[in-house]
Amino acid sequence: MSSAAPAVDNASAKQARLDAGPSRAERLLARFHQSRDFTTALCANLEPDRRDLRGLISRPTVKEAQRYRSSIDSHIENVLSNADEALLDHIEPILILGIHHEQQHQELLVTDIKHVFAQNPLYPVFRENRAEIAPSRPALMHFLDFEETTFKIGHDGLGFSYDNESPRHRAVVAAFSLASRPVTNGEYLQFIEDGGYRRPQFWLSLGWTTVNEQRWQGPLYWTKRNGKWWNFTLSGFRPVDESEPVTHVSYFEADAYTNWVGARLPTEFEWERAAFDCPIEGNFVEYEKFHPQALISSEKDRRLHQMFGDAWEWTRSAYSPYPGYRAAPGALGEYNGKFMCNQYVLRGGSCATSRSHIRRTYRNFFQPEKRWQFTGIRLARDPA
Repeated sequence: MSSAAPAVDNASAKQARLDAGPSRAERLLARFHQSRDFTTALCANLEPDRRDLRGLISRPTVKEAQRYRSSIDSHIENVLSNADEALLDHIEPILILGIHHEQQHQELLVTDIKHVFAQNPLYPVFRENRAEIAPSRPALMHFLDFEETTFKIGHDGLGFSYDNESPRHRAVVAAFSLASRPVTNGEYLQFIEDGGYRRPQFWLSLGWTTVNEQRWQGPLYWTKRNGKWWNFTLSGFRPVDESEPVTHVSYFEADAYTNWVGARLPTEFEWERAAFDCPIEGNFVEYEKFHPQALISSEKDRRLHQMFGDAWEWTRSAYSPYPGYRAAPGALGEYNGKFMCNQYVLRGGSCATSRSHIRRTYRNFFQPEKRWQFTGIRLARDPA
C-alpha cells in the first residue's frame, strides 16, 4: 500500500495541472512560437537573393541567418522552461515587446514583398487569391455625427502598448462627422478622371511638387492599359475593383482628394473617439488575403465599418508626443521619444497588420510622400 501511494499522488498532481490549463511560461512560449512560425510561413516560398548588388553588401548568408534564428528560438525555450515566477516577471515584458516588434516586421515583409514583386514585369503571384473575385456594388457612404466631448486619449495601461500611446490624457474633441467606410477605388477614380492630378488647387505645395517630380497619375501599383486601370496585388495583376477601399495613396493624395470632394481628413483624436465603441475586427494579415476587401452592407446599416484592418487610415495629425510625455533614460520602449514633425499619424491597421498587434490607441506614422504601405482614406467633416 505504501509503495502505491506516491503513484496515486503523482497522478492526482498531474491531473490537477492539466485541469489548471497551460502555465504562464507555456502561454508565453506558445505565443512566441506562433509569431515566429508566421514569419517563417511568409518567407517559405521566397528565393533568398533577389536584390541587385547584394553581393557588395557585407552580411550573413541566408543559412547563417536561419541558424542564428533557430539558436534564438532554442534559447528562449530553455529560459522559459526553467523560469520561476520572479524571472518571468522580469522577462515577460521584454518578450512581449519582442513579439510585437516581430509583428511589425511581418507587416514590413508583406509590403516589401509586394514592392519587389511589382518591379518584375511578369508580375509574379505571392499567394493565390482564396476567394473568387467577382464585381460587387460598394456599400453606400453616409456620415455619423459625434457631439463635442471631453475624451480620454491614449492607452489605459492595461495590457501591452507602445510608449508613444501614453500618457493617457483628457482632450476636448469638438463636434465632427465621420464617414461610415473608407473611400473606394471607384470614388478615387472619379477624382483622377476629373483631372485631380493636373489641378494644383487641391494640393499642398510640397505635394504638388512631388506629383510633378514623381509623375504620379494614380495610386502606387496602378497602371493604365488600353484605357482601363489595372492594379498589381500579391495575388497577381488584375483590373481595379471599384468597390474595394483605395490603398497605397500618400498623405498628399489623401489630402488632395478630401479637398476635391469638399471634406477633410479626421484628426487622430477624432478617429480614436469614433473607434471607442467599434469592435476590433476586420481583414487582418492572419486571413492571408493580403489585399483590402470590398464592404457589402445594407443601406439601413448606420454603423462605422472597416475601422480596423484592410487599410491604414490617414489622419491630419502630425506625429508628436502626447502632453506630459517623458522618455525615461534607459527605459525599455519602442519609440522612447522619437517623434518627427514631418510625419503624419495613421490609425486602424491594414490587411498586412496582425489582429493581436492592433489597438484602438495604436499610433502608426508615415512620411507624407510615402505610398508603399496599405494606406487609405476616410472622410471627416465639420458640423454643417
